[in-house]
Amino acid sequence: MSKPTVILVHGFWGGAAHWGKVILELKRLGYEDIRAVENPLTSLADDAERTRKMIAQVSGPVVLVGHSYGGAVISEAGNLPNVAALVFIAAFAPDAGESPGAITQQHLPIAAPNLVPDSDGYLWLKVDKFHESFCQDLTTDEAFVMAACQKAPLASTFGDTVSDPAWKHKPSWYQISSQDRMISPKNQTRMSSRLNARKVVTLDASHASLASHPAEVAKVIHEAATTSAA
Repeated sequence: MSKPTVILVHGFWGGAAHWGKVILELKRLGYEDIRAVENPLTSLADDAERTRKMIAQVSGPVVLVGHSYGGAVISEAGNLPNVAALVFIAAFAPDAGESPGAITQQHLPIAAPNLVPDSDGYLWLKVDKFHESFCQDLTTDEAFVMAACQKAPLASTFGDTVSDPAWKHKPSWYQISSQDRMISPKNQTRMSSRLNARKVVTLDASHASLASHPAEVAKVIHEAATTSAA
C-alpha cells in the first residue's frame, strides 16, 4: 500500500526545521514524500493559504500535521478534499469563531509572562527564558539554537479565528504534552476531547515534543496515515 504525503505545519516561535527529527523518523518508517511548510506567521489567513497551496501541489492523499499554532492552521486549511487525516501535536484545535488567544485565556500557560512584544507588533519568547518555557526536556545547546532561530508571529495572529474547522469533517489524532508550559495541558485535554480524536496519546514532554520525542510523534503520524489509508 502506497503511503500518503505527510505535510508538517510549524507553530509560533519555530519554523519548518523544528520538524527535523520527526522527518528522519518518518523516513525510517518508509515515508518518502514529506513536506514541511514555512509559514509567515503574519495572520491565520496568510498561513492557511500558504498551507493550502502546498496541499494543492499533491495529487494523492495528505496527512496534515500541526504543532502548536500549526493546529489552528490545519484546522483552517484542512478541508481540501485530498486531506485524509489531521494530527495535532501539542496544538491548538479551535472551534468555529474561536482563536488561539481565546483558548489560551481559559487556562494561562506557565510561560505566558515570558512573551514580549516588539515595536513592530511581533511577539517574542524571551531568549533567556526559551529553554525553560518551550523545550525544558532538550539540551541547553538545542534550546540555544531554537531560541536564536525563533520565528516570532505578529501578535494579532493570536486573535484570528477559525471559520469551519477541518477536524469536524476529517479523522483526527491528538498528542498531549503533559509538561507543556506554552499551551496548558488542561486546554490540550479539552481540545482533544472536543474533536473526538480517533486516538489521544499523552507524552511526558515539553511543548517541543516534536524535538524531544520524535519517534513517538512519528508513530502517531504513522498510525493516522495507515488508518486513513485503510
